Amino acid sequence: MHPSTLPPPKLIQEDNDFQDLVDTLHTQPRLAVDTESNSLHAYREQVCLIQFSTPTSDYLIDPLSLSDISRLDTLFASPKTEKVFHGAEYDIMCLKRDFGFNFSSLFDTRVAIRTLGRKRSGLQDVLAEEFDIQISKRYQRANWGKRPLSPALLDYARLDTHYLLPLRDRLEEALRAVGSWEEALEVCERLADVDAHENGFDPEGYWRISNANTLTPRQIAILRELYLYRDSQARHLDRPPFKILGDKTLFAIAEASPKGPGALQNLPGMTPSQIQRYEKGILAAVKRGKRAPIPRRPRHKPIDEIVRARYEALRTWRKDIARERKVESDIIMPREVLFDIAQSAPHDSESLKKVMTPLDWRFKTYGQDILRVLRG
Repeated sequence: MHPSTLPPPKLIQEDNDFQDLVDTLHTQPRLAVDTESNSLHAYREQVCLIQFSTPTSDYLIDPLSLSDISRLDTLFASPKTEKVFHGAEYDIMCLKRDFGFNFSSLFDTRVAIRTLGRKRSGLQDVLAEEFDIQISKRYQRANWGKRPLSPALLDYARLDTHYLLPLRDRLEEALRAVGSWEEALEVCERLADVDAHENGFDPEGYWRISNANTLTPRQIAILRELYLYRDSQARHLDRPPFKILGDKTLFAIAEASPKGPGALQNLPGMTPSQIQRYEKGILAAVKRGKRAPIPRRPRHKPIDEIVRARYEALRTWRKDIARERKVESDIIMPREVLFDIAQSAPHDSESLKKVMTPLDWRFKTYGQDILRVLRG
């Protein structure tokens, strides 16, 4: 059915309606799922909408209006109901962070598309290719935490799940046709174990600002004070830190180390309104940084050179296989699994299988190749 002819989605904002919906969803063997968050509009991101689609209906659950949505945990954790996402990892991380949900029986249409070697994996491109349906992304940066949600926003949100179930069936057929169904499925199943998305202030985060390692120790001290100042303003205004001052602007200020009024005018990202709003606080932060103790760079455990050499050899092998199959390297083997293999250096099939569990398809397909690389 074309998007313009779809009936309105069902918005769930009352507790009684929510309880009835959960009962209904539990009867379904398969559900399409997506979420919308307000990361571009609030200091602390939160899930503001959870979309579900069955073969016949689209539902939008409003967690900001409901008193308790914990009953969704049994649904997400149920092995009897397959949950179909497109690009599941971030949604799952956020749902775990905000609600502590557990997951099983997952299918990710984006994983399936990438396993097939298709280059365009965004939902907009996929729906255009598979169903000749054009969906707009004009509301992608909308404030999903604002209430009430307009009919246009609600309709936009439901299109992220409405076509996922028929898309999933097409992709299963395509994967089975090329013998990659198990390959895709075991990656989808691993998504249940992703960690909750961090949603807090990292006091050491300034070290990750691009090119921070090129600054002098004193400039690093200034950068730290600017980073702390930006966070205090973001908290106060309930805005994302990047909307206060961008990382490039923090770096430029730290590098220039301005001394007085007017010195911010020619720095990148400093508009007249920002100067008017933040000049006093920025200059105070720079002043504090000029006399603050020099920060110590976080120490990371060095990687053993033998482990590094094994990892690089495995990476080269993975890249060659990916090029031959015309897929991205992480489809062949997740990076973290490759590193685990390099660290443990299994010497036979039995020990390698333990490291690669539960990637049984990949163990059967690539296990002997991996052992040869390790021996070489």
